[in-house]
Amino acid sequence: MAKQFDRIEDAHKRFIEDQHIYFVGSAAREGRVNVSPKGMDTLRIMGPNRIVWLNLTGSGNETAGHLRDVNRMTLMWCSFTTRPLILRCYGTAETVHPRDAGWDDLYALFDDHAGARQIYDMTVDLVQTSCGYAVPFFDNPRERDTLTKWSDDKGADGIAAYWEEKNRSTIDGADTGLFE
Repeated sequence: MAKQFDRIEDAHKRFIEDQHIYFVGSAAREGRVNVSPKGMDTLRIMGPNRIVWLNLTGSGNETAGHLRDVNRMTLMWCSFTTRPLILRCYGTAETVHPRDAGWDDLYALFDDHAGARQIYDMTVDLVQTSCGYAVPFFDNPRERDTLTKWSDDKGADGIAAYWEEKNRSTIDGADTGLFE
């Protein structure tokens, strides 16, 4: 049932854009594998082999630490509506911080968010679809504004302090590169 492609085709792009949630998978050579759900309007398909996504402040910063060790990433979407389908994009990614050249151009693709932490610029080398027959139906998808309110309330200084306390290293102790 699985099919593989060397690029994001138009049908894949439409499917991705219709989903309300995606998942990011990453791992260093040693330690835990991380899978994180992502939402909001934080992902852009830039071409048949390129995706950029905005990483907002969260309780951890695993992807950043993992990419410093092993440059690989998987993104996954699954349909919770009528069409059963799972789509995965495999590839490598560059971490772009607000201090880096290129941040302004990439960040301009997204709405301003006080908790913007990194942007991942992913090169996709494999797209795989599979059936998704066992993925349940879910109703009433809508955005949650909790993270936006939390970030706005913290302000720039509060977010920087939070990054220092919670996002400087992965749960396995690897440096995330947030402060360099």
